[in-house]
Amino acid sequence: MTRLLIHVEGETEETFVNELLADHLYRKGYTAVSARLLGNSRQRSRRGGIRSWETVRGDILRHLKEDPNCLATTMVDYYALPQGANDGWPGRHEATSLPFPSKAASVEEAIARDIVSATQEQGSRSRFLPFVMMHEFEGLLFSDCERFAHGIGKPRLAPDFQAIRDQFSNPEEINDSPMTAPSKRIEGLVPGYDKPLYGTLAALEIGLDTIREQCPHFHHWLEQVESWPDRKAKP
Repeated sequence: MTRLLIHVEGETEETFVNELLADHLYRKGYTAVSARLLGNSRQRSRRGGIRSWETVRGDILRHLKEDPNCLATTMVDYYALPQGANDGWPGRHEATSLPFPSKAASVEEAIARDIVSATQEQGSRSRFLPFVMMHEFEGLLFSDCERFAHGIGKPRLAPDFQAIRDQFSNPEEINDSPMTAPSKRIEGLVPGYDKPLYGTLAALEIGLDTIREQCPHFHHWLEQVESWPDRKAKP
């Protein structure tokens, strides 16, 4: 049996895993795929962003310890990761000054080093693969702007979405300031945008294949997850 636990930041990612990713990964050899909300994201009535690395780290280590046969990964937004002295995630502050192609990989490597070090101290082998989305989940929806607009029932917005997409070489590069992050751009065009509902409808309309074609970092992570059961089976 190969079980996969995906630690996610919020309801949007949780629904994306359950509605789109899980079925795909079952076909790749997994026997169970589930999403787990991290930190205070579990308190659905008290949302306020993902919590400090210390808290999230405890969640991940506890889940790995509770199920020694599971594999674990993350699905968190680079844009939202805390980077302060007290609550910062490994590598996040340093990644701010790096060129775009190095940002996510740098944070992922720092997270992996921290978790692997802790699990080795517990006598466990590494079963953890971090994934940091650039710059946030909503960027994936710009993989096909026409289907995005159609999926949320607002086809007239397709040219507006496409105008945003055309400013970048791929959807993952849509930037991360409080005014220009993908979700902020969408909310500017769609007042009252419901992230979990509309995000899922749009992703289902766009399809996993198109997202992978347009979002190289997402594709690279998913390739690794797909091959994980085979690697796990080897001595």
